[in-house]
Amino acid sequence: MARPMTMAEKILAAHAHLDEVEPGQLIECDLDLVLSNDITSPIAIKNFKKIGVEKVFDPTKIALVPDHYVPNKDIKSAEQAKQVREFAREQGITHYYEVGCMGVEHALLPEQGVVGAGDLIIGADSHTCTYGALGAFSTGVGSTDAAVGYATGKAWFKVPETLLFKIDGELNPGVTGKDIILYIIGMIGVDGALYKAMEFTGSAIRGLSMDQRLSISNMAIEAGGKAGLIEVDDITRAYMDGRTERPYTEYHSDPDAKYAKVYEIKASDIPPTVAFPHLPSNTRPVAEARDVKIDQSVIGSCTNGRLEDMRQAAAVLKGRKVHPDVRCIVIPATQQVYKQCIAEGLMDIFLDANCAVSTPTCGPCLGGYMGILAAGERSISTSNRNFVGRMGDPTSEVYLSSPAVAAASAVLGHIGLPEDLD
Repeated sequence: MARPMTMAEKILAAHAHLDEVEPGQLIECDLDLVLSNDITSPIAIKNFKKIGVEKVFDPTKIALVPDHYVPNKDIKSAEQAKQVREFAREQGITHYYEVGCMGVEHALLPEQGVVGAGDLIIGADSHTCTYGALGAFSTGVGSTDAAVGYATGKAWFKVPETLLFKIDGELNPGVTGKDIILYIIGMIGVDGALYKAMEFTGSAIRGLSMDQRLSISNMAIEAGGKAGLIEVDDITRAYMDGRTERPYTEYHSDPDAKYAKVYEIKASDIPPTVAFPHLPSNTRPVAEARDVKIDQSVIGSCTNGRLEDMRQAAAVLKGRKVHPDVRCIVIPATQQVYKQCIAEGLMDIFLDANCAVSTPTCGPCLGGYMGILAAGERSISTSNRNFVGRMGDPTSEVYLSSPAVAAASAVLGHIGLPEDLD
C-alpha cells in the first residue's frame, strides 16, 4: 500500500508512473502541457532547434500565448511575436492565440479549458502556478526546460515538501483572495515556501469563487512556492465541467499525509491588505496606508484581471471620477472578459470614470508598456510583483492590492478603502 501523500505528491507520482513518491526524490514525469509566451518562446524555440528534433512531441499539448508585448509595442517585440507565430504554424500548434483571440495567459488557459484538475504543467513563466487553483500541479520553468518539454513531453522534478495553509471562519467584508495571499506572504516572507508546494484549504477557501482561488494560486511563487494547490470541490467541478478539453482527474490529499508545516489562520484576522515597496511580503493593512499618494492605478494582470475583479472595480467606480492627479488603467485579462464587461455595462462605468481601458496584455505589470512609471512616481496595482523598477523607473514605487482598493485609491488620489469614499 502506498504511503499517505499530499495532492502534489499524488499528481507527480501518477505522471512518473509510480505508486508513491516522497519529498526530495528525483523523478521524470510525463507532461500534459508546456506553455510559453512572446518573451520566453523565442529562447525556447532556439534551444528546441539545437536539440535536433524536427517536430514537437505533441502539437496539442503545447500552448503559445503572446501576451507580454502584444499588440506589439516596437520592432523588437514584433520580431519576437513573429518567431512565435511562425513556429506555431510550422509545428501545427493547436493552442496558439493570435492578437484578437489571445489574453493574459494565466487567465486565458483556464477560461478556455486547456488546463484542468490532475494535470502536470510546466510553463516558461513563473506564474504558471496559477492552475493549482484547479487542482493541477503547475510550475514555472526556464526556457531551456520548456524547449526540452517541447521536444520530449517530459521533465525532471525534485518532489517538493508541502506546506498546508488552513484558513477557517468568515472573511471580513471586502476581503478577497488577493488579500488572503498577500497576508500569507507577509506572514511567511518571499522565501517562506522556497521550493515547496503550498496547499490552501479551510472553510474560507471553500467559500471562494474560482476567480478568487486563481488569484491565490497565482501568487504562490511570490512566497517562493513551487506550486500552489487548492483541492477540487463542487465549485471547481462546476467551473471545469463542460469547459475542459480533456477529462480531468481529481487528487485529494490523504488525511494522514505528512506536511512540512501546517499554518492555521483565522479568516477574521485577515484585513484588506496592501504590499508596500519593494517586496510582496512588505504588507500592511490598507487602513494604515492612507497617507500614500499615488500617480497611477492599474487594474488587471494574471492575478486580478478576471470578470469578478472587473466587477469589484466597477462597483467602486460607478458614479465616480478618477482623481485628476491619477491615471487609472483597466485591463480585462481576456477577450471574453472584455466582451462581458461591455455586456454588463462595466465598460461604460470605467470610461465614465475617466479610466483608460486596454486590450488584454501583461504590458504594465512587467514595465513593458501601457503604464510605465516615471522617476519618483507611485502606482497601486492589482498585479503580483513590486520589485525595484518593476513597472518603470528604478525610483518609482509599486503597491499591490485588490481591485476594489485599487479602484478606491484611483478616486481618492491616495491609497484607501471603498468605505473612505462615503
